[in-house]
Amino acid sequence: MKKLTLTLLLAGTSAFASGATAKDASYVGSVDVVRGDQAAEMASGTVFVDTNRNSRLDEGETGLAGVLVSNGKEVVITGPDGTYELPSYDDMNLFITKPAGYATPVSEDMVPQFNYVHKVAGSPDLRFGGIDPTGPLPQAVNFPLIEDNVGDDFQCLVFGDTQPYSNAEISYVRKTVGNMLTNRDNSRTECLLFEGDVMGDDLSLYPRFKKIVATGGVPQYYVAGNHDLDFDAKSDADSFDTFRREFGPEYYSFDIGQVHFVVLDDVRYPCNGVDAHAFCDLSAKPSYNGVISERQLEWLKNDLANVPADKLIVLNAHIPFVTYTDASAQKHQVDNLDKLYDLIGDRPALGLSGHTHTTEQILPGEFFAGWEEATKTGPAKFHQIVTGAVSGSWWAGDLNNSGVPHGTQRLGSPRGYYVLDFSGPDYVDTYMTFEGTKDDQMHVSFNTPRFRSWAEKLVGYTELYDVPSDVVPPVTVNDLGDMDMLTKDDLADTTYVAINVWNGSKDSKVSFTISGGPATEAKRTQKGQGEEVLDGPDYADPFALAKQSTNGRIAVKSTEGGDATAGFYTWQGTHWTGVAGPFQGWMLSTKSSHLWRAELPKDLPAGVHTLEVTTTDRHGRTFTLSKTFEIVDELPQMTWQEKFWQ
Repeated sequence: MKKLTLTLLLAGTSAFASGATAKDASYVGSVDVVRGDQAAEMASGTVFVDTNRNSRLDEGETGLAGVLVSNGKEVVITGPDGTYELPSYDDMNLFITKPAGYATPVSEDMVPQFNYVHKVAGSPDLRFGGIDPTGPLPQAVNFPLIEDNVGDDFQCLVFGDTQPYSNAEISYVRKTVGNMLTNRDNSRTECLLFEGDVMGDDLSLYPRFKKIVATGGVPQYYVAGNHDLDFDAKSDADSFDTFRREFGPEYYSFDIGQVHFVVLDDVRYPCNGVDAHAFCDLSAKPSYNGVISERQLEWLKNDLANVPADKLIVLNAHIPFVTYTDASAQKHQVDNLDKLYDLIGDRPALGLSGHTHTTEQILPGEFFAGWEEATKTGPAKFHQIVTGAVSGSWWAGDLNNSGVPHGTQRLGSPRGYYVLDFSGPDYVDTYMTFEGTKDDQMHVSFNTPRFRSWAEKLVGYTELYDVPSDVVPPVTVNDLGDMDMLTKDDLADTTYVAINVWNGSKDSKVSFTISGGPATEAKRTQKGQGEEVLDGPDYADPFALAKQSTNGRIAVKSTEGGDATAGFYTWQGTHWTGVAGPFQGWMLSTKSSHLWRAELPKDLPAGVHTLEVTTTDRHGRTFTLSKTFEIVDELPQMTWQEKFWQ
């Protein structure tokens, strides 16, 4: 019995994977690189149908016409026999745009193989190795494909910032993304999209990460983020070399059904001496900036010239094109977004990004103060989603029932990911948590005078002291007491029902009833009409802030482990240890673009009441949540009543 139990434990996710339905993941192979005695002058080769699935262009195999091939700048279309020819230059990515109805080979870790890196001398000496010397340009680079009749109805999963800084946090990725993928039906899932900050600076962890994600049996497409950088690179040309070695080009495109997916690199590093910002000054510490290079814009123009105007363009980038969270920040939005808007024009488009560790729905026409100064743009030109973070608030917070930090995100959403269901050029987006179901779309709490007073003290503490700290905070979650027990004084001095709809947009409708009474419409705290971001206790999410207020893991210490296992580590070896205080101030949910509220009636009678909240999203889907709360004349004693035992 012991031997059998051990075997099952060791099998781990493999046992789950065998029970889940997934795509055919058996087409494992590579690009066909043909070397010669001399360097070729032009990049050339054939895109072909790999009938025997050996990744090699064999006699009798047919070339495929009409496939886009690029050197990262120019784009050509393969001829009737599947051949192409392109100018070459050193340090280029040679790649195809995977056509709809076909699949590329994948690596053993399910990373699509559709490119060849040409970097004659390889990378400079980099901490994580970068790219080995490729030598002269090959005589031919042939790209194999197999038929893959997906059709126009399919699904993709989208993950923001997994961002593990250590093997301990890689284990959290396994417990979230890995376990989710191996326990779901992936038969309609055609791609996994990772929106950058795949890693948290330690790029040696990439191989373990890929093996965990590969258990889902779905092709993985990656965006490069500012924590995927080779930080010891001296120029932007080398800054993603280790990423390129592991995942492929920094920018590229591929087609599935009626959707043209575009991956962009909008992280320039180092930006020092290149971009005209104080943080990019030559005298400043090496830094990154949000910008799309001119070479990419030239490639994208050439790429889109070959894409039908009615196809949906899904743009993937790490740094948001614009963001509510950092609306006035130059560094965390795209400098030259105006140029991207010009290229996209009136095409149907969806923008996906990560970086801010928030979920944000930005619909066309919506805007906030700061965007014009940061990006040279006003109202959003196309729908954009900031996709949240698998890591949430950087794997901070106490452990949940899955043994993973709750990591409640900056605008109050729980950790999660997006499911995109495509039908032709149309799509439906759904935010999913790792612990809930698709019907879990919000949480509800009460913004009372007691909460606001408590929140002021909490935020004030983070402004005075470094977090974590050995200074005892003035308040913790315990000082809030029962947040769902309200006094008559709370009602008299204004108490709001605060409803955080994690995937809510300006088109969402939110209302609630109390004990079966008439419906009350809740209003979004931000209109998205060019106003400043509203911040502070009045606009905070009480439920999220309560979870972020007391990080008990900081205080955990043992005689056996001593300082080595006290608290926890994150970022670049930062040790979170001390008293059980809050998250750092900038991580707290004192604002949100997806918070709705309405005042509770001041005349609610004492007793137990039922609150039923309903939200209808932009797709017409309705979700409900019910909870009970109490109205009392004054708060009762909440601790043990010793008087009965004296």
